[in-house]
Amino acid sequence: MSADAMSAPLPPPPVWRLAQRMSRIKTSAVREILKVAERPDILSFAGGLPAPELFPLEAIADAHARVLSADGRAALQYSTTEGYAPLREWIASHLGKKGRACNADQVLITNGSQQGIDLVAKVLLDPGDLVVVESPSYLAALQTFGGYEARFATVESDDEGMRIDDLERVLATHKPKLLYVVANFQNPKGTTLSLERRKQMVRLAQQHRFLILEDDPYGELRFRGEHLPSLAAFEEQGVVVSLGTFSKTLAPGLRIGWVAGPKDFVRSLTIAKQSTDLHTATVAQRAVVKLLERFDYYQHLAALTPVYGERANAMLDALKAHMPQGTRWTHPDGGMFLWAQLPAGLSGEALLPKAIEQKVAFVPGSPFFASNPRPEFIRLNYSNRPPELIDEGMRRLGSVIAAAL
Repeated sequence: MSADAMSAPLPPPPVWRLAQRMSRIKTSAVREILKVAERPDILSFAGGLPAPELFPLEAIADAHARVLSADGRAALQYSTTEGYAPLREWIASHLGKKGRACNADQVLITNGSQQGIDLVAKVLLDPGDLVVVESPSYLAALQTFGGYEARFATVESDDEGMRIDDLERVLATHKPKLLYVVANFQNPKGTTLSLERRKQMVRLAQQHRFLILEDDPYGELRFRGEHLPSLAAFEEQGVVVSLGTFSKTLAPGLRIGWVAGPKDFVRSLTIAKQSTDLHTATVAQRAVVKLLERFDYYQHLAALTPVYGERANAMLDALKAHMPQGTRWTHPDGGMFLWAQLPAGLSGEALLPKAIEQKVAFVPGSPFFASNPRPEFIRLNYSNRPPELIDEGMRRLGSVIAAAL
């Protein structure tokens, strides 16, 4: 380095000063991994991606064309924050089939269900408020609650979802404001909250006066067993707020999600959304309504779920065939993920670079823990690859794990 360069003045510090809360918002491990893992030469099981070949592309294109032809000027204009009324009415009826009795006034249309998580946190949480989450839990929800400076109380889980006995342990000494749960095919584990535990969780919420945020992006993707009712089916005091989305069943690019709950609470969410984005894209909302007029949504689900079931079975078979002794994994009945525990002494984060070298990718499990991260877990997505590539990917991953041992 030249003397002139060494004596050059340092650039001034940035004009901006970030809010202190930004120190609590961690970058998404999944999104960072996807920058590498979605390269075409890598078999990625990292992202929570639905199968693009199953998107009803022609029906969605036709619906948009009909909107622009018949209602183009209205569809391109500003609209209400609450959302397009016919869409809210359809969603209210849809939720009724799951046991959530509500009307359109209790539904708010959001930009995916992720915005619903953010809005609930925004209107409910003050710095230091306590949020109960599973261990492990959905990474982006942990990011959101942490950004609003919440504290976490973690509850252990097993193959039947959040353990109610451990929740009772937390409630004996803590007073949470919110409990967040993915009851159906949880992200990252793929497990489902049992019927009896749903009833017990609602009973405890009513007894201890906290709100349950039931996030259900995967519930319609069941390929084994019987559908279970929403937690809202068991409550009478307005303690359950429901989140849903078309991202996993129609297409994530539509960005159509919803929040449903007590009318006054949804009104507060609506006010919060007004300061965020005014309203969700009107063209997309109207197009979904047009789609649902001619397109059999439930028949679409009936065709979609066996494909995901086949891919889940392919991954289970491939894990059994290719994983070294000491590896264990969950057995989902629906959704898009399973959760694997590596042999003793191995770390998902340490294995990932070696896996990338072998052209296979996954998500390390540590970021899914609100506290006491467990490095020996990894999350695998099976919905975005056909069976033959799933088998090849698990063969590569098995060789990486075996070499690490």
